[in-house]
Amino acid sequence: MLDDMDRAILRQLQTDPTLSMPELAERVNSTPVRVTRRVERLSTDGVILGQEAIIDWRALGYAVHVSLRITLDKTVTRAFDDFLDAARAVPEVLEIQTFLGRVDVRLSLIAKDLADYQLLYRDRILTLPHIADIEALMDVANVKSDRSIPL
Repeated sequence: MLDDMDRAILRQLQTDPTLSMPELAERVNSTPVRVTRRVERLSTDGVILGQEAIIDWRALGYAVHVSLRITLDKTVTRAFDDFLDAARAVPEVLEIQTFLGRVDVRLSLIAKDLADYQLLYRDRILTLPHIADIEALMDVANVKSDRSIPL
């Protein structure tokens, strides 16, 4: 599926997605036209999903990051759909993951401080539909956060 040139391009884009096509071509020892065609093909094939700006929420005054492990009331037919629709509407929720097992959903959310988190938890999280159980895990340190893959 991927050849050495594709892997070299992807490695460089993972390191610095802001590279121009001429810069990228120079780093992978190719021409801008050839690299542009490769990047377009990788995008069309769904290998490259896009580029994003990663914003440090701490720099914007959010000091608290919490993971909530949630078990839903599975006796309700639309429990998952209703919960997920409502959770998506909470702006402080950065990530939603679903699981198989005792825990059904994990929410990752941010707050400005503990008082802000308490209000968010009481007014927005506990009002989400079909929660049977909830456990909060406050982040102490982010030891590794890397979305790049070994190529």
